[in-house]
Amino acid sequence: MVLQGCGAQDLCVGAFARLMYPGPPPLSSRHYLKVTIMKLALSDAHALVCNTLLRCNVDPDNAGSVATALVTAEAAGQGGHGLRRVPAYAAQARAGKVDGHAKPVADQPFPAVLRIDAQFGFAYPALDLMIERLPDIARSQGIAVAAIHKSHHAGVMGLTVEKLAEAGLAAMMFANAPAAMAPWGGRRPMFGTNPIAFATPIGDGDPIVIDLALSKVARGKIMAAKQKGVPIPDDWALDVDGNPTTDAVRALEGTMVPAGGVKGAALAMMVEMLAAGLTGAQFGHQSSSLFDDKGAPPALGQMVIAIDPVAVGGAGIIDHLRYIADEIALEETVRLPGRRGQNARRDAEIQGLDIEDDVIAAIEAIK
Repeated sequence: MVLQGCGAQDLCVGAFARLMYPGPPPLSSRHYLKVTIMKLALSDAHALVCNTLLRCNVDPDNAGSVATALVTAEAAGQGGHGLRRVPAYAAQARAGKVDGHAKPVADQPFPAVLRIDAQFGFAYPALDLMIERLPDIARSQGIAVAAIHKSHHAGVMGLTVEKLAEAGLAAMMFANAPAAMAPWGGRRPMFGTNPIAFATPIGDGDPIVIDLALSKVARGKIMAAKQKGVPIPDDWALDVDGNPTTDAVRALEGTMVPAGGVKGAALAMMVEMLAAGLTGAQFGHQSSSLFDDKGAPPALGQMVIAIDPVAVGGAGIIDHLRYIADEIALEETVRLPGRRGQNARRDAEIQGLDIEDDVIAAIEAIK
């Protein structure tokens, strides 16, 4: 999917107008379990997001970068990081909690190190700059690291590392988030869901992509449940008293359950050290919420490590990677990580997006 920039503002405005006003609509709808699902072309979804942000004190380049990230996440089946984020993003930009006009600044203090100051803006323009600069550094040095600070919500990180894999690099990404998870044995939120993502090329075909939060589920799923007014499973989160809850509101007030118990909590601490400690970003317990427009900028951090496979493994290393991927996929019941999202994005290119009507209504309500 190639959806870049909001430079063609007339196109954005026109597409948004077609969504908002009478006339032949570019979408259809169907009813399923009392939820109306609206069919929306990728270009129209991009225009809808882009135009909304333009009205909320975000400049065209940044609006386009954010819209591309959210629409791609939606297409990959990651609705919690997709269009449901628009109301919060728009409110934060309008309030100045995130600077919609910020331009990330990069410097290279060492040959293999790229430092990026996101300038309290959205993370996506900083990540775009990283994707532009880091591959050449990794190829020249064999390995490179990008340290991003004063940043924001990193979205679906698998999509970011996948771009590096498509450039022939193996990559890992770490990000911290506002505190939502307690250290093992505690009740005080100290770590975010602190996701980890990894991707590697395997020759012809799609890269292997692994993307996981260190909470049992991504916090965006609980936010989506809150927006829909539906309960959550009782093993996703704890309330403020440390008790399991099925209430999404109480879950958001409490703490997330770590994936894998004590091991997940320890890994969340590791990510906090990498993404915030080593980058100089704010720690999760210092950061304000990504879901409202209150408080100071979250000022989060992301760290990306890119490796040239040939530099570390020598000639033929891609065939070596392909071999293990093929061996793993021999069983019919095994699906290689990343394939579901990759296939979903291809389907969305042709069929468009299925968006719940409450998501469209929430975006349309932003004036």
